[in-house]
Amino acid sequence: MAAELTAHELIAKHRPTLDQALEAIRTRAYWSPHPEHPKAYGENGSLDAAAGKAAFDALLGNRLDLGQPGTDDWVGGETSPYGIELGVEYPHADIDTLLPAMQAGRRAWRDAGAEMRAVVCVEILKRISDRTHEFAHAVMHTSGQAFMMAFQAGGPHAQDRGLEAVAYAYVEQVRTPDTAEWTKPQGKRDPLALTKQFTPVPRGTALLIGCNTFPTWNGYPGLFASLATGNPVLVKPHPRAVLPLALTVQVAREVLAEAGFDANLVALAAERPGEGIAKTLATRPEIRIIDYTGSTVFGDWLEANARQAQVYTEKAGVNTVIVDSTDNYKGMLSNLAFSLSLYSGQMCTTPQNLLVPRDGIRTDEGPKTYDEVVADLARAVDGLLGDDARANALLGAIVNPDVKARLEAAAGLGEVALASREIANPEFPDAVVRTPVIVKLDGAKPDDEAAYMSECFGPVSFAVAMDSAADAVELLRRTVREKGAMTVGAYTTDDEVEGAIQEVCLEEAAQLSLNLTGGVYVNQTAAFSDFHGSGGNPAANSALCDGAFVANRFRVVEVRREA
Repeated sequence: MAAELTAHELIAKHRPTLDQALEAIRTRAYWSPHPEHPKAYGENGSLDAAAGKAAFDALLGNRLDLGQPGTDDWVGGETSPYGIELGVEYPHADIDTLLPAMQAGRRAWRDAGAEMRAVVCVEILKRISDRTHEFAHAVMHTSGQAFMMAFQAGGPHAQDRGLEAVAYAYVEQVRTPDTAEWTKPQGKRDPLALTKQFTPVPRGTALLIGCNTFPTWNGYPGLFASLATGNPVLVKPHPRAVLPLALTVQVAREVLAEAGFDANLVALAAERPGEGIAKTLATRPEIRIIDYTGSTVFGDWLEANARQAQVYTEKAGVNTVIVDSTDNYKGMLSNLAFSLSLYSGQMCTTPQNLLVPRDGIRTDEGPKTYDEVVADLARAVDGLLGDDARANALLGAIVNPDVKARLEAAAGLGEVALASREIANPEFPDAVVRTPVIVKLDGAKPDDEAAYMSECFGPVSFAVAMDSAADAVELLRRTVREKGAMTVGAYTTDDEVEGAIQEVCLEEAAQLSLNLTGGVYVNQTAAFSDFHGSGGNPAANSALCDGAFVANRFRVVEVRREA
């Protein structure tokens, strides 16, 4: 079909946004083109709250036909953590038909060049942004995030991460010039002269394996990094969180077609219940790039077995906060309470181990014993979540039965400083909502080590009594080295302790937040400025987002001729 979006139109429309993104990743200053507030939507083609909710409701119980080749069945079965059946059906693909079809448009997409690919990606993100209210409900009812978190993290923050990946992809591709005139003097003889042409060449079809908890936030970096570097992308969502990524694929296919490219450059691979197609897809010879967020077990399997592909994984870690001293005791407790409670701790960045000297800490309110610190933190969490309406808005819903089981089992691991309680959600009576549990453990007892040295994903934290700050720093080092960490936090007014913690994080490649007492939390990162993960410890082999995340998704091929 004829292109409805010309290159000139797309570049004129989106080059300024791309340039601002390039400047943002250079300066690391705050910037976002995607509004965080729900009331910012409703003009210039974007859906307001009512229209977005109506668009989501219209999806329920219906078939989402993407027009993909090779559809041999229709599959579904998602149930919201809030207790409603979504009833959406998706195309099930005959992979032997779909994968070859995804190759047909690869040459034209490659030859379009880095700038054209980038602005097409920005147009995809713009159209997703216009439907942020609709996507927010889709994220909420597949992940269990509360609505405002689903709106922000699943909407503008995810879109920012996608745009960030596009910016890095563009930078890496234009690092090498398109052409060069090469002349080498030969003394009295004529110089040697060559004309050289350099073309970024995509690796091949990319496979995005989506996660349940953050389908868009964790999915968009890999999707757009691969697409912007010229690779077709096959999206394999988590079976419990298909809808947000299926809608993303729908938008991408529409934009690609309107821009004159093959819509099959982006396709969906939904699966039947229990089918488990990720392993089959990951080892197909056509798959040359894999992006994965999820369990360490499957991440390790991908790294060991998908040998034909470049594999980017974000797995599990044990996140630690050292509490040594503070000049803002109330602010520290408030900040930690929010960090432990947000989305019921179902974030790869949520703190798990709180290392506190058994002799206590220095504060602006005087010395506090280990028991006092833990009890005060428990009271801070209780105070934050004491109102059920506010608790529901922070906690969301438990995403799956495994998280609930871990939460219930944690109470048997040690002395419970804060018991978890059940909260009713009046709007969604079937939602499973639980407050966090805090368990006291002893860092000097070998029997307690098995608990705090293992990831317990969900609203579970361990307050670990340590003999000294130095011992806490050494446990931090061992934890990051052996188990990995997406985040590290620390509270200290001692320069020597701060230096020791920072040195561990530099040596073990862990992202560190120091003395957070205000509205920024250890488990939140900002696109264009903060790095999510480092790629340097066992929690993840890549970072969102840096040059290394995009540069190996393509290679530069040279053609040279005598001038």
